[in-house]
Amino acid sequence: MGFERYVDYALDVPMYFVKRGDKYIDVAGKSFRDFFAGKLAGLPGERPTISDWANHLSTIFPEVRLKRYLEMRGADGGPWRRLPSLTAYWVGLLYDDDALNACWDMVKGWTAQERQKLRDDVPRLGFKAEIGNRNVFTLAQETLRLCSRGLARRKRLDRNGRDETRYLRPLEESIARGITPAEELLEKFHGEWNDSVEPIFEEYAY
Repeated sequence: MGFERYVDYALDVPMYFVKRGDKYIDVAGKSFRDFFAGKLAGLPGERPTISDWANHLSTIFPEVRLKRYLEMRGADGGPWRRLPSLTAYWVGLLYDDDALNACWDMVKGWTAQERQKLRDDVPRLGFKAEIGNRNVFTLAQETLRLCSRGLARRKRLDRNGRDETRYLRPLEESIARGITPAEELLEKFHGEWNDSVEPIFEEYAY
């Protein structure tokens, strides 16, 4: 992967819209590559601007988005107390050289095919998904330990002298129980919620 391959990838991701002033022109499914060549059916002969490219890139959601920084894929919902956890997790791993190097040692032998299989398996199998003869649960345990040490070494303290490791508690609770947040929801759905999704709007609102 590099800048050129990323551009080639983005050029072929189907588009959603082109914005002109306050108007959104529906070009769903069309190719930005065709737009670049002036061959977009909805805007014949028109070529994209830098703003069109920026808008297009904003509609693509890989695990990591390339901006003027790396944007990691986030969680779109859940209880408010979990929201800082994901940010703290990535900070602990990516902003500490020891943690980052340890993570690289962990994953550098994985092939593209293995990574894709893991990505496909995790939504169905959760912690039980496997890669390189290890399951995601053990990977979660190990990366959470690395993350906690990384945050501790940062020594970013609040006014009460607490470091950022406190934001990891919801993740530590998931590890302690051995179930993912999705499995927690399924437990509630089949249990106290009596096969209804309605309680989620109150219990998980923020």
